[in-house]
Amino acid sequence: MAKTILNHFLELFFPRLCVCCEDRLIENEKSICLNCLHKLPKTNHLSTRGNKLEVFFAGRFPFERIASFAYFVKGGSIQKIIHEIKYKSNPQFAFYMGGICGKEILKSGFCGEIDYIVPIPLHKKRLKQRGYNQALMIARGISGKTGFEVSEDNLIRIIHNPSQTKNSRFERWKNTTGIFDISDKNLFQGKHILLIDDVITTGSTIEVCAKLILSCPEARISVFTIGVAI
Repeated sequence: MAKTILNHFLELFFPRLCVCCEDRLIENEKSICLNCLHKLPKTNHLSTRGNKLEVFFAGRFPFERIASFAYFVKGGSIQKIIHEIKYKSNPQFAFYMGGICGKEILKSGFCGEIDYIVPIPLHKKRLKQRGYNQALMIARGISGKTGFEVSEDNLIRIIHNPSQTKNSRFERWKNTTGIFDISDKNLFQGKHILLIDDVITTGSTIEVCAKLILSCPEARISVFTIGVAI
């Protein structure tokens, strides 16, 4: 009771606002209001084999399925969500969005049975700065709804590279080559891996990590992200 009263008191002076529309959130809403959540520009990739994103990656590496939850446009709702997840110290929101995506993945039968969900890793230096890996929190949220196991320590980042936000596709590809490794290839041998990230832009990081995972004997790979900007 005391905690509830304190929360209501704090709401008067520090109201929780939706990251998209900045309206006041009601009690059970988490960082995004139900209205904005309903209006997210979903891609419908999950139920569409041969979707635009799969065409984009065709020939770059062998895959089972690839999908993103919603379209990322400058100033749009998904950009605001990703910014909140990555730069506003809000890992709970990343987990929450992962849970929403997990429900959609389960309902669609997107990629069949998955042996491991694998988030794109952060380097230890970046992890220390941010405090958490947003891709891992998304993966845990997906796992909570699908039951697929998360492998968070086998795909690792061994080199810390600077932000690539302003780099071209070629520069991103060049800067991601050789910065990842796999600790134990036997763990992924013969397994179907669901690779997770927050957003796809050029796809360079996804491509490099996917090829590394596919170097494990008989491994298969599918990819899922919250946003796509291509």
